[in-house]
Amino acid sequence: MSQEKQNKIEYTPHGHSQKPHVVLAPFPAQGHVNPFMQLAKLLRCNGFHITFVNTEFNHKRLIKSLGAEFVKGLPDFQFETIPDGLPESDKDATQDIPTLCDATRKNCYAPFKELVIKLNTSSPHIPVTCIIADGNYDFAGRVAKDLGIREIQLWTASTCGFVAYLQFEELVKRGILPFKDENFIADGTLDTSLDWISGIKDIRLKDLPSFMRVTDLNDIMFDFFCVEPPNCVRSSAIIINTFEELEGEALDTLRAKNPNIYSIGPLHMLGRHFPEKENGFAASGSSFWKNDSECIKWLSKWEPGSVLYINYGSITVMTDHHLKEFAWGIANSKLPFLWIMRPDVVMGEETSSLPQEFLDEVKDRGYITSWCYQDQVLSHPSVGGFLTHCGWNSTLETISYGVPTICWPFFAEQQTNCRYLCNTWKIGMEINYDVKREEIRELVMEMMEGEKGKEMRQKSLVWKKKATDATNLGGSSYINFYNLIKELLHHNAI
Repeated sequence: MSQEKQNKIEYTPHGHSQKPHVVLAPFPAQGHVNPFMQLAKLLRCNGFHITFVNTEFNHKRLIKSLGAEFVKGLPDFQFETIPDGLPESDKDATQDIPTLCDATRKNCYAPFKELVIKLNTSSPHIPVTCIIADGNYDFAGRVAKDLGIREIQLWTASTCGFVAYLQFEELVKRGILPFKDENFIADGTLDTSLDWISGIKDIRLKDLPSFMRVTDLNDIMFDFFCVEPPNCVRSSAIIINTFEELEGEALDTLRAKNPNIYSIGPLHMLGRHFPEKENGFAASGSSFWKNDSECIKWLSKWEPGSVLYINYGSITVMTDHHLKEFAWGIANSKLPFLWIMRPDVVMGEETSSLPQEFLDEVKDRGYITSWCYQDQVLSHPSVGGFLTHCGWNSTLETISYGVPTICWPFFAEQQTNCRYLCNTWKIGMEINYDVKREEIRELVMEMMEGEKGKEMRQKSLVWKKKATDATNLGGSSYINFYNLIKELLHHNAI
């Protein structure tokens, strides 16, 4: 018998008269929906019936992006929707995040409860055995408790970010927050070292999630993250899309508060052990924008490690001035690049445009498009660096494929991720928030052709191996996923 066969764990639940039925409810933003969809597919491959709950707004975007056929679902995988309580909109962009956080908190409890009751009573009758809710969805936990259903939370961001959010209340107790006025942004206050936080090291105020930068404690996002992460900690169990070797110290800190934590990431790598039953279902993804597959062909024209990949994620916005500074810095490096530019990347604009002079300058070495299959890009041999906003999905993917980063964090725990990429994992270089084209040019050239970039590429390959090991048969994430499945099945059997 081969070693692989010996280590293979059989997950498919046998001996149960009925499939366990899991309802998954992600926060309505692309960076949350993606890992939820990855987990949903893994559970489905292991014999679970899945109900995936989007908001009505995002479900319409999914239909527009992927087509009505995909969102019809499958016999054991169905989509359902709940309203978010916001005015109807046809805008093809993420809704305003503070407004969305406030709305889901106030409006989603009743429709979500109604939906779960409907699922429990409708035909075919497959009772809901577990709700896996977003770590930012406290209302889902309340519904589960009301209906006597097991509830687990999936934290879609980094563990170091999670630990950082848990410090918000302590910052108030220590008199650090609220800031007296807006001068804290420029007067050096944010450089203050925070050596009293356990679980995350070498952290300054500026490295904590950006929602703590307030002069008013009633700020929507500050209040939201003062409440939701502590609620998440109190869940019966927490799934985190990370792996032990990457964030062990932060995971240990969380386990002191809740021992039932399953680190099962990177989820997209774990998926390689569970090929989809129906062709096309896995490839469809969960993107709210249409993907451009032609950019992969374009990448194949270039030498290994020669192309810079640029993507600010699904939410980041910037001023038109900063966009142009990025553009000319990249152009002046004279290096090939693939740039993913959402139409709404410029603040307050429906569409973003670059000067014709820039487009003429880069026409032979630049490819600019609105969205792509990021895992296909980062795994392409020609990609040698990633200019990123440091969202957690992008961070995990770049680690998984061994690509070093140039970091421009925008908001939330992206600041914390940036600190870890640059200071702890040592595979990133940070850009000053006030973007200057000369700095961009120098960083791009150093990353793609300099000694520092070469060193980071070597370190990135070490982290790639660690991510692979964690998700290999018998690796920490693989075993944790197996234990999660056992936990879900055990609860179903009771």
